[in-house]
Amino acid sequence: MNAESDFIKTVFGLKLKQQRQKKNWSLQDLAVKTGLSKSYLNEIENGKKYPKHDKIIQLSESLNCTFDDLVSTKLDKSLAPFNEILQSDFFKEVPLDLFGINKNNLISIISDAPKKVTAFINALIEISQNYNLGKERFYFAVLRSFQELYDNYFPEIEEKVQLFAKEHQLKLNKNLNPEILQNILVEKFNYIIQSRDFEPYGTSTHLRSLFIPEKKLLLLNIKLEKDQKTFILAKEIAFNVLELKNRPNTYSWLDFGSFEEILNNFYASYFAGALLISKDQIIENTSDFFLQNSWKPKNFIQLIESFTNSPETFYYRLTNVLSSELGIKDLFYLCLVKKKNSDKIQILKELHLNHQQAPHANAMNEHYCRRWIAVKNLQDLRENETLTDAQISHYKDQGISYLVISTSQKNPFSDGSNRSYCLGILLNSQTIKKINFIKSPSLPTINVGVTCESCSIADCEVRQAPPVRLEKEYFNQSMKSSIEKIRKEIESEN
Repeated sequence: MNAESDFIKTVFGLKLKQQRQKKNWSLQDLAVKTGLSKSYLNEIENGKKYPKHDKIIQLSESLNCTFDDLVSTKLDKSLAPFNEILQSDFFKEVPLDLFGINKNNLISIISDAPKKVTAFINALIEISQNYNLGKERFYFAVLRSFQELYDNYFPEIEEKVQLFAKEHQLKLNKNLNPEILQNILVEKFNYIIQSRDFEPYGTSTHLRSLFIPEKKLLLLNIKLEKDQKTFILAKEIAFNVLELKNRPNTYSWLDFGSFEEILNNFYASYFAGALLISKDQIIENTSDFFLQNSWKPKNFIQLIESFTNSPETFYYRLTNVLSSELGIKDLFYLCLVKKKNSDKIQILKELHLNHQQAPHANAMNEHYCRRWIAVKNLQDLRENETLTDAQISHYKDQGISYLVISTSQKNPFSDGSNRSYCLGILLNSQTIKKINFIKSPSLPTINVGVTCESCSIADCEVRQAPPVRLEKEYFNQSMKSSIEKIRKEIESEN
């Protein structure tokens, strides 16, 4: 069903419900008056069905309203705010069923109190505008919520990867030859694949690949390293195996047309990661690593290198299996970036499993804690170096601690910016039992905050800004305390 037809059915259902409620009739009352079944009327009101011409006449006569009162898509004043919601990109594009939300039930909730619900939604829109939350950031936030809902683990995709590997007799390991994947694309999916120098077009440092669908032509930047090329080819295979039609045609990401495009891009990336790093092998090797008695950065580096030359691919793959297969439920993944000749550090990607963990992105241009190991690594990183280390980050305001492992490197395909990838595991009774090296002397415990503006660490030697948000909170607490003293004094006088 197209969006326009869906909109017309929804508006008709809202108008029918409004006319019925004006008369204080139940659905059963309307069924008796019209001779139509209660279940049929319910489907109409929920936007599932649109009645035929003769049925609309029956309804209008029974409700004592005109034919146009029901069929016009113009909403009266009480329902007017609902029009903006129905026509919004979010309502048309985001598949609410991903979150177990029945669209018709949501419509029913909004239609019961359109003014109040719309006022609430408008408040959210205003907040998003004030904090510069554009459509793109909103959709990526929806995608993250979807990933977190499923612990970022999708067994149906894992299964399709296994079937594909078996069909083509692929061994899922670091030595997977990109030429094999390229041949599959050419022979099975009729691709034309060419390497191209993008530098004359001014995109050599950003554009890794370009897909031209009408020709099934995949152009690969000649500067791609083996791992980068392999990932792109694996992702192209995923679009075909998973039959994902609505997709981006560039890598890296430039623009998107819909939420479906973002979701399909995620599915394809997940497939590619699962194809390049075997689930069974990463579970086995990571379990053995956690059994080690002391933290040694070189051992973690060896763990990464046993699977890939891309730390980013490895860190992200861990988020797929730690929760679902190793029972480590509370964790976060962050990708931080520091551009060349700039002290500003941004969180480019984030993921939180189970609930939002302490370190998280901040859209108010505040300064992320310089005591984070990922940030420290970025600042200490030298040209063409890869730096891996870990710490126990203790958030004293929340009273919680995380094991945080981070790898930083010069972004191998950009304008000289550096990236840090980090994985944080909440330390509780379960995770402490699973990770032997938690008490290793080589693993320091560091008091940290989230941003300088909200941090209560008084003697921080790397603070970038005063704790203005915290100071405001203290001021408000002090004012409340003073007011309470005044109230008590006045009460005692009486």
